[in-house]
Amino acid sequence: MERAVVRITLFGLLLALATTLPNKDDWDIYSFHINSTVSSRYATTVIKSRVANRMNESKEIEFQVRIPKNAFISKFRMFIEGQVYDGAVKGKESARQQYTEAVSRGESAGLVSSVGRTLEEFKTSVTVAAHKKVTFELTYEEMLKRTLGKYKLQIHARPMQPVKDFKVDVHINEKTGINFIEIKGGLSTKALANAITKTHADKQAWVYFYPTEDQQKTCDSCGEQGMNGDLVIVYDVNRDTSLGEIEKSDGYFVHHFAPSSLARIPKNVVFVIDQSGSMRGRKIEQTRVALLHILNDLAEEDHFGLITFDGNIYHWKRELIQANKENVESAKTFARNIRHRGATNINDAVLEGARMLNAHPREGSASILILLTDGDPNSGVTNVEVIHSNARQAIADKFPLYCLGFGFDVKFEFLEKMSLQNNGVARRIYEDSDADLQLKGFYEEVATPLLIDVTMIYNGGTNLTQTNFSQFYNGSEIVVAGQITDNDIETFTPQVVAISRSRKVTFSETNTTVESTGTVSDSHIQRVWAYLTVKQLLEKELLLSGAEKEKVKKEILELSLKYNFVTPLTSMVVTKPPGEKTDVLHKPKEGEAHSPPMSGGAWAKHQPVAHSPSMRSGGLGGGFSPQSYDASIRNSQPVSNRKRKRPVKNRLQQSVQVPDSESYLRSEIRPFRPVTPSHAPHVDTSMKVHPTIVPDRTAKAPLSHRFLLKSENLSLPLCFDVAGDVRLKLLHHPTRELSVNGELDSVMNGGFKKIVIHLNTDLHVEVDTNEITVRDGQTLTRHSGQDVFTAGSLSVIKRDKEIDVAVGDTRVVILIHVKDGEKFLWPVLRQQPLEGNVTGILALKPAVYEELQQTPSIQLCRANAVDYSIVSPPTLDCWLMSAESVLQRRLDDFIVTQL
Repeated sequence: MERAVVRITLFGLLLALATTLPNKDDWDIYSFHINSTVSSRYATTVIKSRVANRMNESKEIEFQVRIPKNAFISKFRMFIEGQVYDGAVKGKESARQQYTEAVSRGESAGLVSSVGRTLEEFKTSVTVAAHKKVTFELTYEEMLKRTLGKYKLQIHARPMQPVKDFKVDVHINEKTGINFIEIKGGLSTKALANAITKTHADKQAWVYFYPTEDQQKTCDSCGEQGMNGDLVIVYDVNRDTSLGEIEKSDGYFVHHFAPSSLARIPKNVVFVIDQSGSMRGRKIEQTRVALLHILNDLAEEDHFGLITFDGNIYHWKRELIQANKENVESAKTFARNIRHRGATNINDAVLEGARMLNAHPREGSASILILLTDGDPNSGVTNVEVIHSNARQAIADKFPLYCLGFGFDVKFEFLEKMSLQNNGVARRIYEDSDADLQLKGFYEEVATPLLIDVTMIYNGGTNLTQTNFSQFYNGSEIVVAGQITDNDIETFTPQVVAISRSRKVTFSETNTTVESTGTVSDSHIQRVWAYLTVKQLLEKELLLSGAEKEKVKKEILELSLKYNFVTPLTSMVVTKPPGEKTDVLHKPKEGEAHSPPMSGGAWAKHQPVAHSPSMRSGGLGGGFSPQSYDASIRNSQPVSNRKRKRPVKNRLQQSVQVPDSESYLRSEIRPFRPVTPSHAPHVDTSMKVHPTIVPDRTAKAPLSHRFLLKSENLSLPLCFDVAGDVRLKLLHHPTRELSVNGELDSVMNGGFKKIVIHLNTDLHVEVDTNEITVRDGQTLTRHSGQDVFTAGSLSVIKRDKEIDVAVGDTRVVILIHVKDGEKFLWPVLRQQPLEGNVTGILALKPAVYEELQQTPSIQLCRANAVDYSIVSPPTLDCWLMSAESVLQRRLDDFIVTQL
């Protein structure tokens, strides 16, 4: 009997995949996790899915995942019945031979990558025995690109069925500090908004997406097949020095350069627009719309030209004209009358655009040539090599050429090579309803030049990535990586030289510190260097021929194999159990969507990207810093004696005097007094409490636990202490008859020793660090291993270091931490109920504070705490106050006599 194929679309980035589902009862995705870690803009993402075959016969389970084009897959493995099957990265020719041998044995249904607008697809399958399980794990790496002042990490979710254990965890760590972080994307509808929580603490940020099974069915883009949409994490970093951020580790460095507060450079821009017959219909209409928007955005100090072409050249003006109001209106009239007709003479059009720019030199300005075409050269000079040569001679490295290829009929490699030869880039414009926005979006990226002729200099550096850049645009970033000669940090001196308007500027700071990240991140900085080097060598290889081309290809292959990157010159051979067919992962080049080089079928589905979600702050965390009580007192010194940071909105302006370590709780701060929310309508009050412990190594210090109250609108969170091993009301949800209480332990530096969940009147779940006890009516069960179970409407997932509890639209995660051999619990409200009648420590919304320069009315001082809402908890500074001041009510209101 022919084996049934079960299709499971796992999780990737961006677009959705159309596929036919089998009977849901045949299989079960019982766990679906994605973990993305971003450090210095370099993202490493691990996708892991566990699937069970419910049938009484073997099934072929299929795994699909979509990743961004910029990413390199670096690891794939499968876990089947205790065996680990690792994929192997090999040179393409070696992999092709293995694939061909498999095809000759009739195993032609292999793995193929396909290209959509912004993604590639990985696909493989494996046979799973009856009632057995398989775990798929894929890792990929990418450098996030800064565009229009933002970095974007996009995550798409379409598991093809609601998943009980579904979670997305994103951790961002930036050494210079995170300026802002926002969550956008289609998975932010009202039904899912409270499944997203965000924590932002100076240099780090965490985003969690934990939708319940019910939510996965009821959101705007959901149904019986589960979710279908994406999360987009958008952020930027602080920029304290003009030279930028430099990190080094174990002989490697990476330099991020994006100076702020630079004056814009007036630009000279010529738009060269294809109006040949193939542009008929929606293409030419969208081009006209985009041009009208772009012309409106020109600054008056800019000069511009506009020409169209088919088999001939048509000028708006034969020379560049200042972008004053009258000239812009005239150009818009010309743009409205662009009509499709004739052939495609790209050669003459590019040469005429270059002539116009060369004839209009302006000191202190930046010149740009932008070509938009949808076809191949079929009039005038049609030999692409001659066109490339003519363009290079005409432009002569004096300005960049940007080529926009409209649709899939265009020879994209021809445009890409012409752009790279002339210090520009090529971009595909997709035939879709938003094509005009794609055109306008590209222009916005290059609309504001800030520097030209940028040269990055590294004395004491070697094996550098690209160091010369024709222009630097507002909102972008230049990234250079390399090796430090002999790992001698003392002689390593970075410098940047560029032209700003009409003057030469040098970015070089004698007091700049090149930060060493230590041994933990040694491979990280090295992998950033390898990633950038391979990316740039692939571009260089496109421009070469003969022996030089082969030399560069050899270098790319060696680096790809060393760092396990799947690139256009390597493939991953998927290792499977004996008797299984061979799969080979190939990374295609742009434009290979419909003709992959390895037979076996291609999947190139395209659907619109979902829209952006709203954001909310949140997260229960906490834990006092594992320093001594005296250490926290030392951290309570006045700001005037501490290194000041750059002013931030709503930062506390401190004036504290601490006479001795015994009186630090009596120290006062001037600027704060509590106000009610009605007196501060524009300040976010959605802050959550985070239990934390006061470590104390002195015999005199009483037992206490510290709670952290995070807030978006303050530079530091607030914190307060609770003395003794009391029992606290964590959450009370009267609508669902849900109560969660916790008992603090009696160990210094401890946490919660027990948490009890009550649902209705007859269901009780008791959680400690060793097991979970469930009393459902008269039935008592105990769970000590990793397990998934339900009791009524309550669902519990027990993992190695956390317990996930969900009831309807409420989700609490109980983390298990270990310190000095002692285990303790920390509850985190991952999903707050939509109803507003929820009370308890986890759902607390405290008073808002405003900055004042008056006599103090609240006693507080600076302290620190460990945020145990995070799996790997960081230490945070906080403003220590009395519990009553923070809660705006008595602490007794949160104490219960019985769990």
